[in-house]
Amino acid sequence: MPASKPISALELCEALRSKRAPDLSALDRILRLDASRGLVEVQAATPWQAIAAALRPGDARARVRTTMPTVGESIARNAAGPDGTPAVAHVASLALVTPEGELRRISRERDAELFALTVGGQNLFGTLYSITLRTATLARAVERARNPSETTLRPGAEPERMLELLLPPEALADFMKDTDARCNDWRAPLCSVAVRDTAGEEDTFLRWARRDYVEVRLGLASATGLGASVRAAQLRRELIDAAIDAGGSFQIATTRDASVEQTRACYPQLADFLAHKRRFDPYERLSSGWYCHQRSLMARERCEVRWAT
Repeated sequence: MPASKPISALELCEALRSKRAPDLSALDRILRLDASRGLVEVQAATPWQAIAAALRPGDARARVRTTMPTVGESIARNAAGPDGTPAVAHVASLALVTPEGELRRISRERDAELFALTVGGQNLFGTLYSITLRTATLARAVERARNPSETTLRPGAEPERMLELLLPPEALADFMKDTDARCNDWRAPLCSVAVRDTAGEEDTFLRWARRDYVEVRLGLASATGLGASVRAAQLRRELIDAAIDAGGSFQIATTRDASVEQTRACYPQLADFLAHKRRFDPYERLSSGWYCHQRSLMARERCEVRWAT
């Protein structure tokens, strides 16, 4: 059983109104199971493994790998589950505390705009109290679970960070050949490659899964020295360009290497997303490093280059 002190929805609202930082890790309870309707409501910090143990006790197949450890973290990124399906597919409704401290129950049918902005919205539109999940879709995800195909190219080497790209399945083979060539050209070897299938969705605003993709996670070797760091940065930009040219994209939740042009090409809705953020939270009570980066990126103006003649 969880050892932390429980937090009620009322306590969470009061904490946010009084600008106190609550212990969100204490939101780790399974609140109710409605077997007749196929729903389970859990607090935001509930681990996926705890839900699996409650719904399918003793079933080893339920102990599948998840992208993010807790439900709330998965909702913030709309992370793909063990079968490649984005988290939004499992969500029936959300209990969200707004930046002003108001508790709202939102879904596709009720307050649909805020629902679409919240799932995959990087926790910028409110603090999640609970998520009501569909048990039928969770069961299908477990049954269809597939671990990523992982290849370690440099055993013992620690990658600097992962570059997460999205490719049409038919473009994967050519992209990987091109990636090998580019890494050799820039003298930046790959440490590892992980590949898995992901499914498209149409329910979220800042949508990364516009179609069925193959997610490619590239572990690039750590760069030592200024010259190597510059080469590594240029390589990452080139690989993002290569993915875009192949009809693909990148994971906006984790890819800070993308230029403003690349970001606009893959996420043309980002400017509207940031405008909605300012509308729902004009005082920016909820912020993050991700939000500050994207806001700064979209504020940059193109600089016209003129050559003297």
